[in-house]
Amino acid sequence: MKLHEFEAKKIFSEHGIPVPNGKVASNPEETEEIAREIGKPVMLKSQVLVAGRGKAGGIIKVKNPEGAYTTAKKLFGMKIKGLQVKKLLVEEELKITKELYLSLTVDRSARKYVFLASSEGGMEIEKLAAEKPEKIVKVAINPLVGIKEFQVRKIIQRMGLQEYFKQVRGIIKAFKEIASRYDCELVESNPLVLTEEREIVAADARIIIDDNSLFRHQQFQRRFEEERGEMTQLELTALKEGFSYVDLEGSVGVIANGAGLTMASMDLVAKFGGKPANFLDIGGGASAERVRKAVEIQLRNPKVRGVLVNILGGITRCDEVAKGLIEALEEVKIQKPIIIRMQGTREEEGRKILKEAGISYLDTMEEAAKKIVEVVKGVSD
Repeated sequence: MKLHEFEAKKIFSEHGIPVPNGKVASNPEETEEIAREIGKPVMLKSQVLVAGRGKAGGIIKVKNPEGAYTTAKKLFGMKIKGLQVKKLLVEEELKITKELYLSLTVDRSARKYVFLASSEGGMEIEKLAAEKPEKIVKVAINPLVGIKEFQVRKIIQRMGLQEYFKQVRGIIKAFKEIASRYDCELVESNPLVLTEEREIVAADARIIIDDNSLFRHQQFQRRFEEERGEMTQLELTALKEGFSYVDLEGSVGVIANGAGLTMASMDLVAKFGGKPANFLDIGGGASAERVRKAVEIQLRNPKVRGVLVNILGGITRCDEVAKGLIEALEEVKIQKPIIIRMQGTREEEGRKILKEAGISYLDTMEEAAKKIVEVVKGVSD
């Protein structure tokens, strides 16, 4: 679960990480009042759970309270990547001399937390890694012993902040404390800045909490329930059915069992020139009824022009998948191309069911992905 910037900064502040002076506003009047309290130029920062707010016009500098009110009237109600702005973080403008990057995330292959840091910040870490990989330092943390002093020194040295050792050391330690306390998948400040007052301040803050741990953090569980309005209708429907589902911008619906296989299927669709319309993982051991619901979601999605079903049968039985697919087609009565690849448990039985229903299938996921892209392009043309 992603936290809003103001929520992340509250946690940062509670753990001793300096953040800009600011408050949250819910309307233009509150925005003006907070700007007047701060008494200097302020930044109005739209609180929506997407990246790229600045590029989308959701972060604006204003010089005075009157300007804050006028600008807030424009920001409230605007949509950024489909999400409506309902809150603004109003905070003092920082006099920045240097932007840096610091994050703590999970390296799942190594089963460890890993610090990523750079002497350059303000851009997406993926872009920085592609353009200036030598600028990034990566330090893996042994979960049994935590971060060691030599690792702290390495991070600070590579960030070029030896002169601010004590301040940065405290921030690094706080990142680890926050990650452990809140079961975080990500704790990030981009940019972490050096100000003219020679202070290290988290100009931005980002925290992502593992959804599976929300039962331990009831304050965020409640907020998650309240803010489901930020999810699309299909995401809400899928959530109620217990699916892992994310809406995307493409036209190829993707259904697979397991997050890894689903992402691999999406990658193949992109490789052959298509664009996935979603991520939909039916999970392991899916019944015919579960498959039926997944296919229905895809068929009712107006963006989807064709569906790729990619199943690797382990505890998921291919015959159950075939039954659920046929039931969905019979019930929904919406004609869209469906390309199927099934391998594994009860594969022959599943293929027989499909064959009797007049539904074809392919042997490899590469063939299936290529075929659905070709079919969808034909439909679009």
